[in-house]
Amino acid sequence: MKARPVLDHTLDSHTFYSYYYLKEELIAFCRKYHLPTSGGKIEISERIAHYLDTKEILTVQMKKSAKPCIKEITLDALIEDNFVCSEMHRAFFKKQIGSSFSFTVAFQQWLKANTGKTYDDAISAYHEIVKAKKKRVTKIDKQFEYNTYIRDFFSDNKGKTLQDAIACWKYKKCQQGHNRYESSDLIALDKLKRG
Repeated sequence: MKARPVLDHTLDSHTFYSYYYLKEELIAFCRKYHLPTSGGKIEISERIAHYLDTKEILTVQMKKSAKPCIKEITLDALIEDNFVCSEMHRAFFKKQIGSSFSFTVAFQQWLKANTGKTYDDAISAYHEIVKAKKKRVTKIDKQFEYNTYIRDFFSDNKGKTLQDAIACWKYKKCQQGHNRYESSDLIALDKLKRG
């Protein structure tokens, strides 16, 4: 088994993408080589890959966050451009929907994609999103590889423990290639038993 290489400037992007690195490791690399550390794991990985191949530091355009201009939210009010999940919005939705309300990723995406619709429409959409979520497996975004792996592990291994899943994940992330669950990853449990 080939050991995972240390993340440093001597790697090329192909090798870098062949292994799993924690976001903390990516940020440490960026700090060491003076790359911007802002953004999500995917953005930081793209920045590092570019640097590894070109030794160029990509600049990051900071987005100006829009200040919410709405003073009061009513059912008839229109969802504003550049929607931001504020405490005022949270309080409104909790009052209308109940204490179980939370800004799920799907609901935030709906709000940002439906500028100009009413907050009454948003409440209806929220209920539909919750109902749909109960009926299907939710999609986990690409950057949450661990969560995806653990879910797929349990769907294939009824009766196994979280410790089993984590042991297989630790084995998998040290292997070259993708980080998706495969039944062959169960070899990690055999190795643990043997000591």
